[in-house]
Amino acid sequence: MSERQEAARHQAGHSMKGGAPVVAADGTEVMFESLGLHPDLLKGVRNLGFIRPTPIQARAIPPILAGRDVIGCAQTGTGKTAAFVLPILHRLLRGRSRGHVRALIIAPTRELALQSMEQVRALSRFVHVKGVALFGGVPMEPQVRALAQGVALISATPGRLLDHIFSGRIDFVDLEVFVLDEVDRMLDMGFLPDIRKIISLLPRERQNLVFSATVPPEILTLVHQILRNPVTVQIDAKPTAAVGIRHAIYPVPHHLKTELLVELLRAQGATSVLIFTRTKHFADRLARTLERRGVRVSVLHGDRSQSQRLHALEHFRRGRSQAMVATDIAARGIDIDDITHVINFDVPNSPDDYIHRIGRTARMEATGDAFTLVDREDESMIAQIERALNRTLPRVTLPNFDYRRPAPAHPHPPHRHGGAPRHPRGAVHQRRHHR
Repeated sequence: MSERQEAARHQAGHSMKGGAPVVAADGTEVMFESLGLHPDLLKGVRNLGFIRPTPIQARAIPPILAGRDVIGCAQTGTGKTAAFVLPILHRLLRGRSRGHVRALIIAPTRELALQSMEQVRALSRFVHVKGVALFGGVPMEPQVRALAQGVALISATPGRLLDHIFSGRIDFVDLEVFVLDEVDRMLDMGFLPDIRKIISLLPRERQNLVFSATVPPEILTLVHQILRNPVTVQIDAKPTAAVGIRHAIYPVPHHLKTELLVELLRAQGATSVLIFTRTKHFADRLARTLERRGVRVSVLHGDRSQSQRLHALEHFRRGRSQAMVATDIAARGIDIDDITHVINFDVPNSPDDYIHRIGRTARMEATGDAFTLVDREDESMIAQIERALNRTLPRVTLPNFDYRRPAPAHPHPPHRHGGAPRHPRGAVHQRRHHR
């Protein structure tokens, strides 16, 4: 199996052994062959090593094939991407193409836009479907050439898509399917105005699909404006942490967080560590500090160019970096199976964000550690996270670490949540950095 096939298989949330079986109403096990997909797509499914559909795939694919509008709600890593990519490819194979775009997928980040296109390419190996991923941070020319040659499917971030639309390069006259992927992240990143603008340019007669880990109340109005009599498929509605994750809270004064982090990185077994910070500026600063302390580090956030982001992911995936410092852009859209530790340097803004962050470890039924560095101001959020998990997370202190060291005199205020107030859910921020 090639590296591309392997990546696509993991992005679909499946192992070679297959997930837990899904049983139909008549008591029979649901298999891909029973979903009514085009035979050439089933070849692609088998080529990737898929054995049976995940619950979101088993329940969402039939109504999508039937032409219904669908809201698909399931957690990261459950196979949502393949749940809409497979029926879209089936539809494209059944109809005639005149060189115009027939399916449009909108994603909040470059990584997610690429993930959908990788799924398209992997699953359509035995068919001929032209598609392109459109996102910022890379030159326009290759995207312009691809569009000029004609594509049936586009996976795009909102800003770069609008750039191409307003330049007259995209015609939606034949559009049949419109997908909003990870719509809750669209809200968090302030994309709703762009989404409304894009929707106003689409044909009224189309199939609409909305997929997300959660569907917050703030966007339900928009969703119901877009979808017509939708079928709702909800899997594991309440976010839950993977069984194999070992949680730990490390109380520490804020000025000693970096020193404690270095000690944790030196611990045995911390070979592939994903470190979350709240802001892009501090991610860069922390990475430089760790490099000076002898830690091999990659950095991932919205201000990095696409080549820098791909380079960081590749180094981290191949073990050339012990740690990757990232903002919440890495909480979804990356699938690296061997992450041993997730460390929250900055406590996340919500219990849902905590679940998404720590979900990067203990994937594919493995085990992993989720450490959170907490000072006094973070305790209220930790209490919310514990209520959401319905458990008290263990507090851990290192026996040989000096927690009483005084804060050094700083010419500037020390890092405190990035030097800015926490953004409430739905706040408009970091918008254009993800174009």
